[in-house]
Amino acid sequence: MLFHLLLERLSRQELAREPEPQLIMDDPLQVAAFVASGGEEGVLAFTHLYHAVHMTPLIRPGERVLDLACGPANQLAQLALLNPDAHFIGLDASANMLQRARDTLARNGVHNVELVRGDMTRLQGIDDAAMDGVICTMSLHHLPDRAALRATLGEAGRVLKPGGGIYFVDFGRFKRASTQRFFAFDRRDCQSAQFTRDYLQSLKAAFSLQELSEAAALLGAGVRRYVTPLAPFMVVFKSAARRPMDVATERLVRQHHGRLTPSQQQDFRVFARWFRGAGYTLPCTLP
Repeated sequence: MLFHLLLERLSRQELAREPEPQLIMDDPLQVAAFVASGGEEGVLAFTHLYHAVHMTPLIRPGERVLDLACGPANQLAQLALLNPDAHFIGLDASANMLQRARDTLARNGVHNVELVRGDMTRLQGIDDAAMDGVICTMSLHHLPDRAALRATLGEAGRVLKPGGGIYFVDFGRFKRASTQRFFAFDRRDCQSAQFTRDYLQSLKAAFSLQELSEAAALLGAGVRRYVTPLAPFMVVFKSAARRPMDVATERLVRQHHGRLTPSQQQDFRVFARWFRGAGYTLPCTLP
């Protein structure tokens, strides 16, 4: 991986963006592959916990948090379990995904999430300054173009209360096609062929670091950017912490971390260490 990242760092070329052929993931095979990848044994399980840990200090008990393009709710379920006294609204444009989300929430015993169908570029029915937090994880690359990206982040800013919490994360676009292929195929032995194809397309559909940063300016000056060192595999836009991690929440985080498999825990450590090189440190200590 380091070899590809170093080549990315040195490259001066720019790849053109290739938007997703289907902007709403509603194909049953794609949905099934995505759901499996984020399940308890899936290759994405450790990333859901990682982002949930980072999002938790942005959320206070009793607050309402909107998750844009929640998909099958693997990420949202993890976050809701770590914040049982907050109320979450998961929004997605795909009816199939929302049904999978209901299954995920029921399977995990999550009761503080409401699911709604909607378009994240037009948050109809949500009033200005109605949300204490707005999050979006790994979904911006599904948007068709930069206009839709700006519309989404503009809507997020509109519905967020002053001083509310923001957490947006997505892929950044690599400069080299070989790097995209490396990341998509690196774990092909433990992910489905359908997921591998979709993963590669997601990397091709990613917005550039500049495009993401320009759109994120709509979220306000208090939002900081964090980028994985050497190359923008992942880009986070996050507001400042709004509460400390209390003892009970840290205990929950450790319990969830302990449920990861040894290989998932190793992936968690590697990923956290990579991001730590950008000054992005976890809000609590884990093994």
